[in-house]
Amino acid sequence: MAKQKPHLNIIFVGHVDHGKSTTVGRLLYDTKNIDDQTLRKLKEKAQELGKVGFEFAFVMDQLKEERERGVTIDLAHKKFITNKYEITIIDAPGHKDFIKNMITGASQADVAILVVAATDGVMAQTQEHARLLKVYGVNQIAVLINKMDAVNYDQKKFDHIKNDVYNLLKSIGYNVNEIPFIPASGFKGDNIATKSSNMTWYNGPTLLEQFDHFKEPEKPISLPLRLPIQDVYNITGIGVVPVGRVETGVMKINDKVIIVPAREGKGVTGEVKTIEMHHEQIQEAIPGDNIGFNIRGIGKKDIARGDVVGHTDNVPTLATEFTAQIVVINHPTVLTIGYTPVFHIHTAQVACQITKILRKINPASGEVLQENPDMLKNGDVAIVQIKPTKPLVIEKQKDIPHMARFAVRDAGNTVAAGMCIDLVKKQI
Repeated sequence: MAKQKPHLNIIFVGHVDHGKSTTVGRLLYDTKNIDDQTLRKLKEKAQELGKVGFEFAFVMDQLKEERERGVTIDLAHKKFITNKYEITIIDAPGHKDFIKNMITGASQADVAILVVAATDGVMAQTQEHARLLKVYGVNQIAVLINKMDAVNYDQKKFDHIKNDVYNLLKSIGYNVNEIPFIPASGFKGDNIATKSSNMTWYNGPTLLEQFDHFKEPEKPISLPLRLPIQDVYNITGIGVVPVGRVETGVMKINDKVIIVPAREGKGVTGEVKTIEMHHEQIQEAIPGDNIGFNIRGIGKKDIARGDVVGHTDNVPTLATEFTAQIVVINHPTVLTIGYTPVFHIHTAQVACQITKILRKINPASGEVLQENPDMLKNGDVAIVQIKPTKPLVIEKQKDIPHMARFAVRDAGNTVAAGMCIDLVKKQI
C-alpha cells in the first residue's frame, strides 16, 4: 500500500454571502473533482430556483433548504487530494443562526481560509469567525479576498480591504506577517485553481497552491490520551461500543483505561478489547482518528456522550471550578456574575455559572484594561471564574490545549468562546 499523504482539515469561514461555498465548488470543479454533467444539473437547478450563479455553491450546499434559502446551514465535508496532502474541506455556515456548526468545524480544523468579499470588506461575522478561530487555536490561516470580478480586479480595492483585514487579525493576536492574502473570484475562477490573467499585479500563490504551503499539523501523540465520547452504541455480538475522536495521545489494544465523569463522577475502568476505524480493526488509534472501540467491563449505562477516556495512570481532569479567558461574541445585553449558560466543551454540554469577572484584557498584548469589572459586553476579552453545575472534564490550555477550549451558548446564540487557563481539580 502506498504511504498515505498527511491529512489536513481546512475550514472555509467568513461572513454570509461572501462566496465561501461558491469558492469551494469552483475549486472542486476546476480540479476535476466534479464533472461537467454534475455542474450542468446544478446550473439548471439554480436557475429553476431563481438562484442564477449559485451552481458552484450548490456543490457544497446539498440540503434542499440551503438551496432555497441560498445559505449554508450545516457543515459539508469534502475529500480533496493535492500534491502534498489529503484534505478534508469543511465549508462552514456564515449565517449567524448556524454559528454553532461553524464552531464544531473550527474545533476540527487545522487551518482556515477566511473569505472576505471585495464588495463588502470586513463585516460582523468576519470579525466573529476570526476571533473564534484564534480561540480554537487555528493559527494557520490564509485570507481570500473574493469577488474581485465585481470590483473590476482593481488592485487599490484589494489593498484597501487587505489593510482592514490585516488590522483586524493583528488586533486579535495573529502573526499577520505570515498570513497570505489572495485576490480571487470564486465565481469566475480567478486564482482558485489557476492563475488569473486579470490580476497580473498579483504574483503570490493561487488558493490551490496555498493548500500545499500550509505546514503539516503536529499530531499530539506525546500528550496523555484524551478521547471525548460522541455516542455510545450497543452492537449485537460485540457489546458496548463508544465512538469518538482521539484528541491527544495514543490508544492501543489491551490498554487499561478510565472513563470520567461516568457513574456519578467516580469514573469507570476497563481494558480496550478492539478498536475499529472505517469498518477495519486497527491496533492503535492516534490523534484525529475517529474510532469505535470496545472495553471489557463497561456497560451501556456506565458511560455517555461528553465523558472522556484516558489511561488509568493519567486520568482526565475533572474540575469543580475553573478560570478561563473568554471573548464575548454575541450577547443580547451584557454578561454579569451569576450568569449560567451552557458550555460546549469537547463533546460535553454542561451548564456553568460565571462566579467572578476578574479582569478585562487586551487579547493581542495581554495587558489588563480593567480589574473586577461589573459586566462584559460584546467584543470584550476577560479572565473569569466558572463553576460547572455537574462534574466536567476540562484541561488547562498549557497542558492539553485540545481539551481546554469551549463555546458558550444561550438561547440559540453563541454568546462567548474561551479557553481554560487554571482549574480546581476534583478528587476521584
